[in-house]
Amino acid sequence: MKRALIIGAGPAGLTAAYELLNKSKDIEVIVFEESEHMGGISKTVTYKGNRMDMGGHRFFSKVPEVNEWWDHMLPMQAAPAYDYKTLGISVPLADKGPDPENEDRTMLMRRRVSRIFFKRKFFDYPISLKFETLANMGLLTTMQVGFSYIASAIHKRKENSLEDFYINRFGKKLYSMFFERYTENLWGRHPSVIAPDWGSQRVKGLSILAILKDMFGKMLPGKKNRKVETSLIEEFKYPKLGPGQLWDVTASEIEKLGGKILRSHQAVGVIKDENNHLTGVRVKHDGIEEVFEGDYIISSMPVKDLVAGMNDVPKKYADIAAGLPYRDYITLGVLVPKLLLKNKTKMKTIADIIPDNWVYVHDKGIHMGRFQIYNNWSPYMIKDLNNTVWLGLEYFCYENDEWWNMSEEEFADFAITDMINLGLIASKNDVLDYHEEKVKKAYPAYFDTYDHMDDLVEYLSGIDNLYCVGRNGQHRYNNLDHSMCTSFETVKNIINGDKNKSNIWSVNTEKEYHESK
Repeated sequence: MKRALIIGAGPAGLTAAYELLNKSKDIEVIVFEESEHMGGISKTVTYKGNRMDMGGHRFFSKVPEVNEWWDHMLPMQAAPAYDYKTLGISVPLADKGPDPENEDRTMLMRRRVSRIFFKRKFFDYPISLKFETLANMGLLTTMQVGFSYIASAIHKRKENSLEDFYINRFGKKLYSMFFERYTENLWGRHPSVIAPDWGSQRVKGLSILAILKDMFGKMLPGKKNRKVETSLIEEFKYPKLGPGQLWDVTASEIEKLGGKILRSHQAVGVIKDENNHLTGVRVKHDGIEEVFEGDYIISSMPVKDLVAGMNDVPKKYADIAAGLPYRDYITLGVLVPKLLLKNKTKMKTIADIIPDNWVYVHDKGIHMGRFQIYNNWSPYMIKDLNNTVWLGLEYFCYENDEWWNMSEEEFADFAITDMINLGLIASKNDVLDYHEEKVKKAYPAYFDTYDHMDDLVEYLSGIDNLYCVGRNGQHRYNNLDHSMCTSFETVKNIINGDKNKSNIWSVNTEKEYHESK
């Protein structure tokens, strides 16, 4: 038998393991996971009965293979059990919260609501052009937005940076209001020094023109078959117990098929022979390092760490990998009895809290990037659904910077102060409990040596039995479904003996794709 060694038990790693075991009986599969948790940054953390989603994960894809895969692992809940269109929830009102007796494999259908909170007013995200938006902006600002967009449509910038990308699509005024501050907060760099690739991958075809087309498209006959940009979707699937449930189920299925998942086993390097062929993976467990030999190496570990742990890498490529930047992430789970923000929408929710999955914060002087409302992701995420609101306050940082090195108590004091300044709560006495989680290398960044990423990709692709998959494995800000697709393509190549890896690296590089609504 051949042996596949898979580094990382995140979405890409676990997808590769499951697909290999399903499609070949002649390949032994071993997965190495540094932590005890499945799912990587898509894990679910449980704290005193309340569940946290690291970053918020919408299960939506225009790729049929991905949707079929999700439906197999976590079937949709039967229709009579939810009424999300009228209530904004996916369980009956009689359901008070988690049911430990019935933690079944279930996907819920969720309504997508994300808004921008700017100067204590809500704006739709993506920006809409409805009356409420224009009223919140005011006549003068609305006119400035309009003229600014017309100017950007007439005089297109050459897209050398993310700033150019946004201004070409939204105009300079909207860019300055709703993109500049948040983007700098997210990456720690001004958009003018960030490559435009991030925008083309994450925003794709979204623009003022796309928003207008979508708005009018809803009014026309045959609207169900209209083209819809990914950022404009109105609903998505979500595992009943958070995203980690999907990966816990997947891990269980892998083990049933005979695959091995070695938890608390950190891959620290790969071994390359004189023929530019990998022979094994160096793994550390309980302070002891050992070598596992293998025929195929599938890596979802950060490219920076992969190359650093590889022997005999030419200096040119080692330097590119060493200079690749990442943005790290801290989320503070905060439990409160209620929010001061009033639900002024027509959407009904349990306890009438605002209906958002997450809210983007754009106010200057506020350090928080976003806050999640876990109640609205799934009612089963909350221990006391009717009497508490469970929030995730998100902060983007660098490992070992001032925020990262704060104690949990210091960081909680800092973040809760932001909550008060935003008007979410009145005082620190409103906080019932809190819990901090840190995630390293959550966001591969598009500056510094990223300009030379194509050279590094060419080098790595030349190693015949190495396959780089997932967000960090490719240093590409992929969504969940695209991370899985890199593994689908990898397994196809292994089964078919195809050495050309361009299909793996080309996942999520198309400018747009279509959705049936």
